[in-house]
Amino acid sequence: MELEDIYRRDLNLLVALQVLVEEGSVSKAAVRLNLSQSAMSRVLGRLRELLGDPLFTRQGQRLIPTNRALELSEQLNAPLEAMRSLLTPSDFRPEACEQQFVIATTDYAMQTILPFALPRIYQEAPQISLEFAPLQHDHILTQLTTDGCDMAICRPTGPVAPLCREHLGRVGVSCLLSQQHPLATRALSMTDYLSYPHAMIAISDGVKALIDEALRGYPERKLVLRAYHLEAALAIMDAIPLIMTVPADLAYLVAAKHNLVVKPLPFAFEPFDYSLIWHPRCEHSAAQIWLRDLIKEECGKLIARRVDEMGLLSPADEEVDGQG
Repeated sequence: MELEDIYRRDLNLLVALQVLVEEGSVSKAAVRLNLSQSAMSRVLGRLRELLGDPLFTRQGQRLIPTNRALELSEQLNAPLEAMRSLLTPSDFRPEACEQQFVIATTDYAMQTILPFALPRIYQEAPQISLEFAPLQHDHILTQLTTDGCDMAICRPTGPVAPLCREHLGRVGVSCLLSQQHPLATRALSMTDYLSYPHAMIAISDGVKALIDEALRGYPERKLVLRAYHLEAALAIMDAIPLIMTVPADLAYLVAAKHNLVVKPLPFAFEPFDYSLIWHPRCEHSAAQIWLRDLIKEECGKLIARRVDEMGLLSPADEEVDGQG
């Protein structure tokens, strides 16, 4: 198709398609585009005629995109983002930014690393709005493509392509015990670890699977509690000689707050990578770049300091350090 042919098409319809896919609702899309609901319905009709596809089916109050609509949305991400960058003033000033950012994140990141970045974020950009959405590992591409999330902070459990990724640092795992635990005043052995009852806190990063893999071939632990929040385990730690296994920096925060004892794992465990992930459509946005850089600097710095302070370097890391 020649440029003059493209000129004769209403390219605003493609923007409307992207918004409809993101919102899954004619009424919500109408609000974003400052149209009436009837006008938005007419836009959808013109899109169907232009593209020769129904584009959406209705399921209750939600529009479900067809495969064709999803394919078009994916193809539109890059050119629409390029157009957005072209039309956005290049002198981005955080203090004047009034944008809302949606970050998909795990419980671990929300409790430990993000709070250390938030003061600087709001200091530099006091007018922005942040929303944190629970990260869904199996649907991270959908969250960053059509569910409105700008970026994600997590331990990737699989390939992230075609998403972009930046490492924030490496996270280790430690054990938490009460001051009254029989092992509180001595080193934790492998026999001890396997003999005493355990609590596992689900922090949305698959840490239990990593521990189970590290313990392959050993007798199974006695897991008496698995919960989504620390409070359940904290409530019984003085009543049961419980060992709670959590990410190391979370362990130190909780230990300081609740007067608990932190113990290193009695077996080899490779610290896992924590990452910042975003969709290519956000790659060149000045506001997104500012927020990503700030998070990388603050959270990455925090993770690196904790890894160093807690002696969580792997044997390979220590060997490299020794050669330096």
